[in-house]
Amino acid sequence: MEAKQRPRHGEERRPPATDNGGGGGEEYDPWTAWLYKPHTISVLLVGACLLIWASGALDPEGAAAHSSLTSIKRGVWAMIAAFLAYCTLQAPSTILIRPHPAVWRLVHGLAVVYLVALTFLLFQNRDDARQFMKHLHPDLGVELPERSYGADCRLYVPENPKNKFINIYETLFDEFVVAHILGWFGKAVMIRNQLLLWVLSIGFELMELTFRHMLPNFNECWWDSIILDILICNWFGIWAGMHTVRYFDGKTYEWVGLSRQRSIMGKVKRSLSQFTPAQWDKDQWHPFMGPLRFIQVLFLCVVFMTVELNTFFLKFCLWIPPRNPLVVYRLILWWLIAIPTIREYNSYLQDSKPAKKVGAFCWLSLAICIVELLICMKFGHGLFHDPMPTWLIIFWSLVGIALVVFLLSWSWRSHRRFRRKRL
Repeated sequence: MEAKQRPRHGEERRPPATDNGGGGGEEYDPWTAWLYKPHTISVLLVGACLLIWASGALDPEGAAAHSSLTSIKRGVWAMIAAFLAYCTLQAPSTILIRPHPAVWRLVHGLAVVYLVALTFLLFQNRDDARQFMKHLHPDLGVELPERSYGADCRLYVPENPKNKFINIYETLFDEFVVAHILGWFGKAVMIRNQLLLWVLSIGFELMELTFRHMLPNFNECWWDSIILDILICNWFGIWAGMHTVRYFDGKTYEWVGLSRQRSIMGKVKRSLSQFTPAQWDKDQWHPFMGPLRFIQVLFLCVVFMTVELNTFFLKFCLWIPPRNPLVVYRLILWWLIAIPTIREYNSYLQDSKPAKKVGAFCWLSLAICIVELLICMKFGHGLFHDPMPTWLIIFWSLVGIALVVFLLSWSWRSHRRFRRKRL
């Protein structure tokens, strides 16, 4: 990997001649060319052998020794593995090519499996769904104790014999602090627009304030929400992510293959760089280009915040503790899905063709978000007894009215300006 001078404004940034969409020249590199050749028959034969071994097709008596529940679980996992193998080999490729197109085909398959599993869960009742979660992790299916962060908002607790700053100490060493920083770093690397990131940051804190009468986790102290979350954790994650994007966006790279690297260190760096984005350009969302673009970008923010809210409501309704591995698995899966989704949606907004459609990951992301929201609505029925405060209803009603008036006024002015240009 060789850093080159960034082209001046107006110059075309051409990819290297060896790059044909297969991973930055790796497709034609003699050391790694075999990775970009189809191996469908070989994988099919290997998969058939694994099925023979795992299913006991040649040993029916040994397979019969397993209990019915064990056989069902193994059959379901084998079904998922067969589907993921098909997606990895045969599913359509996305606009992302690194570290390998097959990786994103696999992520596409995982997203479909998650969507299908959520759809199945949606058709269960709440008690059966909670008990079903035991099949995914043995510690689930047990009611969780309520946990509130706003019970005592004092900074100084003189009666505590061990630590008079116990409230600050417990908040700083909570698992959500690290999650905040890493989460906002990842969002900054994906979205690459500081304005949108701060809209999402402040917007989610408003969501916590809005739904704090429903979820104990959202009952935070003012200094926790404003100082620790927005001004420290979120700011640091956004700053680090945007600094990373600006640093790498200041260079262009020729992604030459491993065989053309002269030193061992060069080969190591090139191998590791295969797991980074091929381009670090900052996305130009242009939310103030016009009323339609503003609504499209606002829609992205709404979906983002809905996915984050779903995390907390799913944990509450299905009795999943914050430190359960399923929470981490879901966040990792959503992170993998969001990477191509953001690229596809940005390309969709930049595309000026009249007949266009969103990419596969955009469709999947929206479908998963909707089904998760439906699960929260169905399983949350009857769990939330406190009504929304009147002042919140008035506040969001005024925000909605102001937004509609703003968009109508903007659209009217844009229409008048367009008619004047035509005349």
